[in-house]
Amino acid sequence: MVAKVTSEGLLIPPALLVGIEAVEIRKEGDRITLIPTSQPDPILNLGRNPVPCGVTDASESHDQYLSGTAS
Repeated sequence: MVAKVTSEGLLIPPALLVGIEAVEIRKEGDRITLIPTSQPDPILNLGRNPVPCGVTDASESHDQYLSGTAS
């Protein structure tokens, strides 16, 4: 199969991605490889299970808490 690369990138037909939720993209020399992975990007889970710390404004005042200047 040959696909056209445009200024927006490359469109991969959905039929080739059935059952795949995420891929790792690697470029090695002139070869680009898509590797199916079951591990989603961990950055997407940040904040899903916050650690209880006893304050209600930690996200707004985190700099002050880190520096010890929070009141």
